Amino acid sequence: MNKNIKEWREEDRPREKMLSKGCASLTAAELIAILIRSGSIEKSAVDTAREVLGLAGDRLGNLARMNPEQLQKVSGIGQAKALSIMAAAELGRRIAAEPAEPMPAIKDSKAIAAMMIPLLGGLQHEECWVLYLNRANRLTGKECISKGGISATVMDIKMIVRRAVDRLASGIILVHNHPSGNCLPGRNDIEETAALREAAAYFDISLVDHLIIAGNKYYSFSDEI
Repeated sequence: MNKNIKEWREEDRPREKMLSKGCASLTAAELIAILIRSGSIEKSAVDTAREVLGLAGDRLGNLARMNPEQLQKVSGIGQAKALSIMAAAELGRRIAAEPAEPMPAIKDSKAIAAMMIPLLGGLQHEECWVLYLNRANRLTGKECISKGGISATVMDIKMIVRRAVDRLASGIILVHNHPSGNCLPGRNDIEETAALREAAAYFDISLVDHLIIAGNKYYSFSDEI
């Protein structure tokens, strides 16, 4: 096939193919080619996209965890194209984690994990999130309250409780990840969970659960206590 996409048959060009047959008809490489828009003198955008996928072991999950420096190892991928790929991966994570309308009722740890693993499971740094619930245990919102390094993040108990009060939340769920792959709580996790539960109780707010996510696994304080 010609390296210049403009020389391809119209039905084989990624953009035209998307318009005529829909997004689902495109391969992963063709979708990435649309993101990066152009290739180089030596190769088409699709050829470049295939190399990007190859660098990720042909797994989109690996691609979503790559940083700009890793992506730019592929000839034809500069900073702008690398950032486009990363932005698309982040949108995918947020779409997967976005609750359906109306906001769902949180019945157990599995429901929390299903919502948050797509958002936190593949991160290489720690993030701490708070989910806010009403009296019917329906989710009214969620937000990232801190980000840390590969082994720790900061849990500001006063800030968490203040935001829960401002949102008129009846319950909160804490969720953070362990990039190490070990979902078991450490001493700090246990102590901070107890402190947050006590502080929230002063304002008649219950700490419904605290999940620690590590890849596709999770630990639930509510399930284990």
